[in-house]
Amino acid sequence: MDSFSGLESFVRAADQLSFAKAGRQLGISASAVGKNVARLEQQLGVRLFNRTTRHTRLTQEGALFHERCRRILDELDDARAMMQDVVAAPRGRLRVSLPTIGYRFLLPILPDFKARYPEIELDLDFNDRLVDVIAEGVDVAIRSGDLVDSQLVARRLGPFQFVLVASPAYLERHGVPQVPADLIQHACLRYKFVTGGKVEEWDLPGLPAQLPPGLLCNNMEAMLGAAVAGLGVAYMPDFLARDSLYRGELQRVLATHLVRQGQFSALWPSSRQLSPKVRAFVDFAGERMFKEGDEVPRTPVTRQATRG
Repeated sequence: MDSFSGLESFVRAADQLSFAKAGRQLGISASAVGKNVARLEQQLGVRLFNRTTRHTRLTQEGALFHERCRRILDELDDARAMMQDVVAAPRGRLRVSLPTIGYRFLLPILPDFKARYPEIELDLDFNDRLVDVIAEGVDVAIRSGDLVDSQLVARRLGPFQFVLVASPAYLERHGVPQVPADLIQHACLRYKFVTGGKVEEWDLPGLPAQLPPGLLCNNMEAMLGAAVAGLGVAYMPDFLARDSLYRGELQRVLATHLVRQGQFSALWPSSRQLSPKVRAFVDFAGERMFKEGDEVPRTPVTRQATRG
């Protein structure tokens, strides 16, 4: 039990980078957390933290140890949940990784999720980097594209479409492209993947081999803002453009030429038994996250502006 107390104190302190905050979570004093960690360091023969009067930082050894201990405690949380008969009332901390723009499809349904599962504590991480679900102790990740990691299990949540959009002011100045080849005359706002720096391809038949450079951006929200500001034509998921299309800030172009469909999936480690909290989240996401009928308005531009 002393070893477990040391592990739990260490993980909480490493999560918060604060002995005082860890103590409040565990219901013990900061000094008790410090003593537990000190005993653990003595047992291991390594220093886990570098502490000053102002900062608490993990050592390199501490960071490595934290990754493993976090997974151990998560497994223990799952085991506790199973033993506490939480199938009817899932509970506990749930770490979910989503793309940066994932808040647009997740946040609208979160109030209903929290009402249904009030004892699940959500820990949401929005980022576009390639997340190592197992190494980073993520319970479930939501990502688009095909599953390539055999250590993960995937469940499809729902499809989305890609749209080409531009602001009415931009189309007034530069004209409305009628076929994909017309894009050679336009400023094209391109998304660059955070991992690897590859530029996303636009999936349109008859597209010019080289699109004119308008803007490269590794953040979809910033690219949306650039399109609304009239900087060019952008290619993005329909749910990202939906609100701006409804408000008339953007208009769709070449809608009949777009054939690509994306797919979001929930991913979790195949080595771990599906815990009640993960099952509750995945089932709810599959039920609510991508409902049919959430299509973006087509609102094609009917007045043909002149390029110039």
